[in-house]
Amino acid sequence: GLVAADIARAVAARRNPPAITLLVVCRDGTRMAALSRAIAFFAPDLARLELPAWDCLPYDRASPHATVLAQRMMTLSRIARMKGNEKPTILLTTVNALLQRVPAQAVVATRSLSAAPGNLLDMEGVQSWLELNGYNRSSTVREPGEYAVRGGIIDLYPPGLDLPIRLDFFGDTLESIRSFDAESQRTIGQLRSLDLVPVAEFQLTTETIRSFRRGYAEIFGAPTRDDLLYESISEGRRHPGMEHWLPLFQPRLDTLFDYLPETPVFLEPLADDAAQERLKQIQDYYEARRAALDEPHSGPPYRPLPPDRLYIPEAEWQE
Repeated sequence: GLVAADIARAVAARRNPPAITLLVVCRDGTRMAALSRAIAFFAPDLARLELPAWDCLPYDRASPHATVLAQRMMTLSRIARMKGNEKPTILLTTVNALLQRVPAQAVVATRSLSAAPGNLLDMEGVQSWLELNGYNRSSTVREPGEYAVRGGIIDLYPPGLDLPIRLDFFGDTLESIRSFDAESQRTIGQLRSLDLVPVAEFQLTTETIRSFRRGYAEIFGAPTRDDLLYESISEGRRHPGMEHWLPLFQPRLDTLFDYLPETPVFLEPLADDAAQERLKQIQDYYEARRAALDEPHSGPPYRPLPPDRLYIPEAEWQE
């Protein structure tokens, strides 16, 4: 932690330093959490961001947890819109997160929603934005990524905030933005403005659905009747595990290196060993999914994308 902090300060002292001063790549999530705590204690003058990896296996039938997706999109959104920084900033991530491609920076930078009291803001438009960007509607807001509607009020829990937020509308005018306690529902404070970021790495729109259907058919041929993934997405419904086909929803993906072209990279000891193990795991899971397609009665088909569509291959990692 002390070494990383010293490097970050040295980079920040350069002429025209990058907005993210240092990218630190940890072996795993446990190491990232420990290092984050150490830097907070030994170098409180440094700003910290964290980009976790998905908390599911490669080619899983399950989606990453909403909290993980929210954390990832909060961090990517901040990086995408950063023009500079007043103090050294360290971005902590893991080998697994770095090996995975992410939504393009140009797309992420334009998907935020800003609001302030007194703004003319269509309440239905806000609800549509929340739905498109991965927020889940619930009766009561308790976890990041949830929202609820009651009359002229929208409660939501944006990623990166300690408390949920209440938007109070009068017609098409946003009257107030208040933070509140999720248990007691009591107001805690007032906010002068709010910047919302997505909690999903892609939107389900007519355009992205069309892109998915076209790309899916080009790679795998005509879908079968028991292909529940294809059927759900074609009908505009989210499906468990659909994030593993992320490249089909967008014209291109970036890597974290594309977001940070000028930022020095600090690899923890054994990080390269962890990368080799991860790349082997990705290939093994891909081959297992491919083999299962030839087995009768193996359940709904799982047609895996080639690994290099979602993950950085060995040669690119070494480069």
